[in-house]
Amino acid sequence: MAGEIKGPGRHSVSQAETSSPALKEIFDRSRLDFFATTLKSIEPRFDDARFLDHCTRDLETLGIMQRLRRIAEGFGLALPGGYADQLGPLRELAPHIQHGFAAITLAEFVALHGLDQPDLSLEALRHFTRFGSSEFAIRHFLHRDLAGTLKIMESWAEDENYHVRRLASEGSRPRLPWSFRLKPIIADPSLTSGILARLNRDPHLYVRKSVANHLNDITKDNAAYALETLGRWDREPPHTAWIVNHALRSLIKKGDPQALALVGVRSSTPVRLADFRVTPEALSLGDTLQLTARIVSEAQARERMVVDYAIHYVRKTGEASRKVFKLKSFHLAPGESAELSIAQTIRDFSTRKHYPGPHKVELLVNGATLGETVFLLR
Repeated sequence: MAGEIKGPGRHSVSQAETSSPALKEIFDRSRLDFFATTLKSIEPRFDDARFLDHCTRDLETLGIMQRLRRIAEGFGLALPGGYADQLGPLRELAPHIQHGFAAITLAEFVALHGLDQPDLSLEALRHFTRFGSSEFAIRHFLHRDLAGTLKIMESWAEDENYHVRRLASEGSRPRLPWSFRLKPIIADPSLTSGILARLNRDPHLYVRKSVANHLNDITKDNAAYALETLGRWDREPPHTAWIVNHALRSLIKKGDPQALALVGVRSSTPVRLADFRVTPEALSLGDTLQLTARIVSEAQARERMVVDYAIHYVRKTGEASRKVFKLKSFHLAPGESAELSIAQTIRDFSTRKHYPGPHKVELLVNGATLGETVFLLR
């Protein structure tokens, strides 16, 4: 079975990654040769020359997702027989790939060729997700037949394989990154309640992360529903408590009192800021910003502190865009203090470009702004 890739999801790819010249080399000529050679050994009638001709055409001009699609097309062109016949060799190929993202080509093949045979295709996605997540492919089936596909995915939530259980949650996320949104689930998040209820104590962290991300998606469009759902769950089991904490992260960053209460935090905790600074006070792109602070509890009892910080990034227009980052969560006894520090390199991403000017920085404790300072980006 393929090893796990750490990140937002074992096989997830961000916009920054998909535009990276290095990452697209997951599907380089050697990978294509591997696919061709291995499939030829599994199915002698596989037309390796046709496969390679199709997949290598203008290869250098293609991004990673375009290459992935080209390979899925190549499987269909070069394998003999119809769709059902072609699935057999691809099932045998799966354990040989040994790379989570490269194996997504198999699920892409199913989405490309199998929409009209859902029973066969959904079982294929259940099999392939153990080697390369089927989270993107399953969404095409949800779009075609939401109720029927969700019914199957509810049964997957009880599968003995944790990759399959994770697919039930991840594939049905309302706002799965780098895929299209599932608008019916955004409109009615209760449609996936059966899946999430079956997974809210899952023993595997990989699954719990997906459940938390799914619920965090819901908070962006239906905060009241998410809070009501999590409020009904028994939050004593550690696995469920972990999901609740991570599911509410967006609302906690906004200082939502109900979200804070669900994770055992008082939004009005008496706490004093003894020191807060960022160094250097002026820096250039590529430099590292150091944030340090000291807070002191003035509460009458031991209290949980959720500490975040926010940077107001200068935009091209000169206006500011606030971005909240997690810092630390801990408990303080009455009169006890905590030293806090974090370093962040200021560099451009495909999703964020920096512009010169004064950048405000806030320190937030339990959702409330405790202090502010500024650094200058030259």
